[in-house]
Amino acid sequence: MVHNFNTFGPIYREKIGYYESVNIINPEDAAILFKAEGHYPKRLDVQPWTSYRDYRGRKYGILLKTGEDWRSERVILNREVISPKVMRNFVPLLDEVGQDFVARVHKKIGRSGKNKWTADFSHELFKYALESVTSVLYGERLGLLQDHIDPESQHFIDCITLMFKTTTPMLFLPPRLLRLMGAKLWKDHAKAWDGIFNHADQCIHKCYRKLREETACPNKYPGVLANLLMLDKLPIEDVKASVTELMAGGVDTTSITLLWTLYELARHPGLQEELRTEVAAARAASQGDMMDMLQRIPLVKATLKETLRLHPVAVSLQRYITEDIIIQNYHIPSGTLVQLGLYAMGRDHKVFSRPEQYQPSRWLRSEELQQQNQYFRGLSFGFGPRQCLGRRIAEAEMQLFLIHMLENFRVEKQRHMEVESTFELIVIPAKPIILTFKPLNSSR
Repeated sequence: MVHNFNTFGPIYREKIGYYESVNIINPEDAAILFKAEGHYPKRLDVQPWTSYRDYRGRKYGILLKTGEDWRSERVILNREVISPKVMRNFVPLLDEVGQDFVARVHKKIGRSGKNKWTADFSHELFKYALESVTSVLYGERLGLLQDHIDPESQHFIDCITLMFKTTTPMLFLPPRLLRLMGAKLWKDHAKAWDGIFNHADQCIHKCYRKLREETACPNKYPGVLANLLMLDKLPIEDVKASVTELMAGGVDTTSITLLWTLYELARHPGLQEELRTEVAAARAASQGDMMDMLQRIPLVKATLKETLRLHPVAVSLQRYITEDIIIQNYHIPSGTLVQLGLYAMGRDHKVFSRPEQYQPSRWLRSEELQQQNQYFRGLSFGFGPRQCLGRRIAEAEMQLFLIHMLENFRVEKQRHMEVESTFELIVIPAKPIILTFKPLNSSR
């Protein structure tokens, strides 16, 4: 997409596989796009995922639903998942997971005998993200930050990895044809989703049984799933489908973003110190109130936003427009799939000054942002009523992680290690990122 925008300009049409789209890159054009998304915004239809659900007779969750079916369920889920008031329920659970991750790193450092821990942290962050999201969704921990991981949980991790890996080729090869041919690609994809749903079903049945037996702790937030079941406004199968999608989609996205963030912090030790100073000041001012502390860390939030600019999880943001629009003097008819190139926009010098540089402070310069149309520039979580449902959970999860890690460790990378991106449905590092964590009380 970067190459195509450089070749054809800020708007072009293309057809890849069975998808035909118009691609745009400018923030002001994104504003036009989102005004035309209609009352029932529709994203790209991920056919491998819908094909699996049709094949197994499973319900679509909120990620895959469309029309009034989507809108009515989204209104209910918004109150339980993304409204600001529910964050007070999530933060204590996520904070606990963050503290446990810090304890795990300290333990690993102690065992190393070198006063540091060097490793490929992608697997560790994946476990952290899964532990975090299940804590919020189910109100229970899986124990993934222990030395021994339950085999069923490890199988779930492997299934998510396989699901993403097998999805990408089927964006270009019809899943139904692959299924009829008995192709290994389809079989692996179905096997991966089977494992994801089976694991989710076990967690859901356990939660449902606890509610029926009234064994839940009355003073503890029971989790999103339990709240939805007690609310009794959605059929159980719809709740299960949406919670499963939230769990499956909320792991790679946050873990990869945190991995890229740690990589960038290792490349910019001066920024690490700035962030550490901000976190220390916020800790002192908040007097132990983590919700208050999260309101006092603008540079931490800007750092995550800058990571998502350079390393967005998704390469594009898509909408099927519901009315004719004019962009760059081109007429785009209603019903067209329009993609905003997030990855390309984040690297466009017309949109961001010195885009190749990692500068979180760019998100704090209010005057510059006002001049450069700050709206529709930071869209990694989407926009409007169809924005990422798990956005608030992900933001709090990543912010709390950075708070705890900055308070305890200095992160470094191997010399001359530069990592490029590759695409496997989401943008991931092209090679392992090896990082080193050292306690702050150790010598440099």
